[in-house]
Amino acid sequence: MELSKEKTREIIARRVAQELQEGDYVTLGIGLPTEVANYVPENVHVMFQSENGLIGVGSKPEPDKVDPKITNAGGMPVTIKQGAAFFDSQMSFAMIRGGHVDATVLGALQVDQEGNIANWLVPGVFAPGMGGAMDLVVGAKKVIVAMEHLAKNQVKILKKCTLPLTAAHEVDLIVTERCVLKVEPEGLVLQEINPLFSLEDVTSTIEAELIIPDDLLQAAV
Repeated sequence: MELSKEKTREIIARRVAQELQEGDYVTLGIGLPTEVANYVPENVHVMFQSENGLIGVGSKPEPDKVDPKITNAGGMPVTIKQGAAFFDSQMSFAMIRGGHVDATVLGALQVDQEGNIANWLVPGVFAPGMGGAMDLVVGAKKVIVAMEHLAKNQVKILKKCTLPLTAAHEVDLIVTERCVLKVEPEGLVLQEINPLFSLEDVTSTIEAELIIPDDLLQAAV
């Protein structure tokens, strides 16, 4: 099934938001992950941290409410919640490296069945740096990859990443518009399939070896 870019991103961000728990401190990577803040239920209180030095990030501002001085790490305007705080990068990364972040949500170029992630460099293509990704994936208690299932019809969920790694064995959960995968010691477990897609739509577009629970197999028959 073909989905628009906007709908694809919404599906992923909405599903990731379901993983967040009351009282969590969560760091969102730039790009698609920032949209997760738009879909957290009002009765679930989550504090989003932006690595440029802000905790208490809210949803996307209305066009007439944009304050150009309040942005996330990607330079996009954001709102702030009651109780928000601003601080310098040193304090921001002390929070991340000190293990005070409950979860981080990041995009990826590739992930694999061992929980490895590559999200900062394509050889031969200029990259300004890895940003805070390497700190986030080892500092956060839970690492969620939020990414489109394919990149220009190229498979992104592999047996083994081929791009330079951001970190090894750190990914806990992978959320795409087609499925949700949990990284376990024995491999990738297919937890959910978006009803808009078939089991074949998922398995044929993943190179990693999948562990498929019986209930999902039965539902796909």
